[in-house]
Amino acid sequence: MTRTLVITVDRDDDLGKKAGIRGPVLGRKEVLTAALRLGIADPEESDTNAILGALHLHDQLKEQAEGTDEVEVAVLTGDERVGVRSDRAISQQLEEVIEKFQPDRGMLVTDGAEDESILPLLQSRLHIDHVQKIIVRQSKGIEGTYYYLTKAIEDEKWRARLLVPLSVVLILLGLGMILPNGGWIIGMMPLLIGIYLMAKGLGVEQHLNHIMRDMRENADAAMGSSLLWAFTIFFSIFALAEGWRVYGVAMDSYPGALELVLLVLQGALAWIVLAFLAFALSLLVLRWKRGTFSGRTLQIIAFGIVIWTLASAALRVSLKVLQGQEYGFEPSQIWADWDLAFYAIIGFWAVRIIVRSQVERDETGRYWGI
Repeated sequence: MTRTLVITVDRDDDLGKKAGIRGPVLGRKEVLTAALRLGIADPEESDTNAILGALHLHDQLKEQAEGTDEVEVAVLTGDERVGVRSDRAISQQLEEVIEKFQPDRGMLVTDGAEDESILPLLQSRLHIDHVQKIIVRQSKGIEGTYYYLTKAIEDEKWRARLLVPLSVVLILLGLGMILPNGGWIIGMMPLLIGIYLMAKGLGVEQHLNHIMRDMRENADAAMGSSLLWAFTIFFSIFALAEGWRVYGVAMDSYPGALELVLLVLQGALAWIVLAFLAFALSLLVLRWKRGTFSGRTLQIIAFGIVIWTLASAALRVSLKVLQGQEYGFEPSQIWADWDLAFYAIIGFWAVRIIVRSQVERDETGRYWGI
């Protein structure tokens, strides 16, 4: 006998907010009632289609079941504050459903990527054989496009993502056209757009959301972390200001393009490293307060110091060569330029060994040490 559980997840708890139904909802009759109540409360809610899709898959599997095979359907709900709080609620409800039905395998029906992000949590407790995404067919044309734009503007989730970048571009464009010599402002638009797209591509937004969630859940550590964040911003501004100052001074001597870039980087390098260290320390404070500190942040800080010393030495040597100075490869000269980098590498190695030793001792009880 095989027991199959069809699951759909309402991670932001629209079922609770709009229909007044608390999860978990287990059983075909109860799930159908929940879908009808949610559909009546908000006919445009996509979670309704996901629940109906789960019922459809449940009925299909029921018809194909052989012998004593059993199929059940369930809806798991999270929390309005999507994140750790909602995922914990879903985890608890999944344990409750597993205890009641005792499934051998599961199938997930979802309406989008937000609910699919819960898949690893489900797989940690239940073998998931199949994931089905419900995509609602809509009318095409100008009216449909206008409808989607209107709903995106009204939706709190999409309003900031859509309107803020557009408003920044329009503000820069307007300032560039109004202010005298405003061409450089207009020239900033491709730069900002490129930074925004790169941040989206690297997933910076998710990391920032995770950090902000940690700060909200650890209020006593948030003050120290916020102060370090402020230092990060100030150091970044100082790096830009110092780079601009060096650029203005260096232009008087008419250096080459490569030499000019290296001079600007050399002038701003110390502030860039300080900004990085302040940011890393803010993460360290949050992880330490949450009790999830594993030493990884210390390794990142040590590695940042290594990069700083290597970059500083490389810039110094490169500028000597570009400015026509003879650079000898005598041991004394090499040591004078790269000694700090050598010490930083040894320090990073020591930190890495200590952290790995501590992790090994926590996991196995054996201490292999230095």
